Amino acid sequence: MPVAPGTATAASAGVIAGPPVYTLPIDESVAARALTAFRASCAALQRRSDLSGLTRGSDWAPACTAAATVPTGEARAFFAQYFEAVQAGDGKAFATGYYEPEIRGSRDRRSGYDVPIYARPRDLVEVDLGAFSDTLKGKRIRGHVVGQNFVPYDDRTAIEQGTLDGRAQIIAWAADPVELFFLQIQGSGRLRQPDGSVIRIGYDSQNGRDYTGIGALMKKRGLLAPGQSSMQGLVQWLHDHPEQGHEIMRENKSYVFFREQSGPPLGALGLAVTGGVSAAADPHFVPLGAPVLLSMDRADASRLWVVQDTGGAIKGANRIDTFWGAGADAEATAGGMAAHGAAFLLLPVGTLARLSGERADGNASPQP
Repeated sequence: MPVAPGTATAASAGVIAGPPVYTLPIDESVAARALTAFRASCAALQRRSDLSGLTRGSDWAPACTAAATVPTGEARAFFAQYFEAVQAGDGKAFATGYYEPEIRGSRDRRSGYDVPIYARPRDLVEVDLGAFSDTLKGKRIRGHVVGQNFVPYDDRTAIEQGTLDGRAQIIAWAADPVELFFLQIQGSGRLRQPDGSVIRIGYDSQNGRDYTGIGALMKKRGLLAPGQSSMQGLVQWLHDHPEQGHEIMRENKSYVFFREQSGPPLGALGLAVTGGVSAAADPHFVPLGAPVLLSMDRADASRLWVVQDTGGAIKGANRIDTFWGAGADAEATAGGMAAHGAAFLLLPVGTLARLSGERADGNASPQP
């Protein structure tokens, strides 16, 4: 059954049993890389509250304990032994891709580099609404205080018009607003300076405004030619139509703030994400750190992934954003990724039986 519109979590949507994990097409080498990512995620899986409502921290203990000593060449058998496959709703999945882009940037403002890249503003406040009401558990809002009122934070248009002057540090300056726009969508990236040196930046926060995908917007308005809906096609159109493109980008009111990084890009768990292994999903439908097997109409997306990240545009059940690393190949794969198929969420053995028992008892929320 499909997930009903407005369903808040995987637990409320309902999950059904998938096939036995040992029957799923999991390549041993892919399983080995996924096992490494899963091991790294174990501490968070056992510590964090699962917003999906599917698991408790203790559920992951047997698999996490066993993961530490899996012999070489037995990763696939490990997943088959300690996990069961389930699907949220009908399991019909849509997968996109993201990567670590490299754009032109400079630490100092200079000719040709005049687009500010902001750090998190000092007056940006994030509020956990669950602290005020149990019915709002898992919901957060961002804004700032004006007088005695808490109000929405500046949107993209306001920020581009300079409202953050004196309120946020400028980390560096980009050469191209279109390049920076797509780096914000990716969430992290590299700034290649005129002297060839690199500054790495990563996601720090966001202004709290809803994300609007401009690709769908442009397609609906008939602005894109057939085959131009990839990221590369969008970038080309925006460069070819700078004034109209500028206004279209502003229709995405969401704005991302960065911090400087010394190492690889980090996902929502605070862990380094790995190309071809890490993925982003909605934590209300997939426990962060859990493995997901995708069976898609693209062979490169059809593999075992570990959900270690989230994304402003990645919302709802069976919506997966696959990470491909850095470089030209990663950009080409991620930019053209739009795969359809099925998603199998791998949960600790016994989870489905426990959830079924809780529903029968009228208690659909797992306890810590």
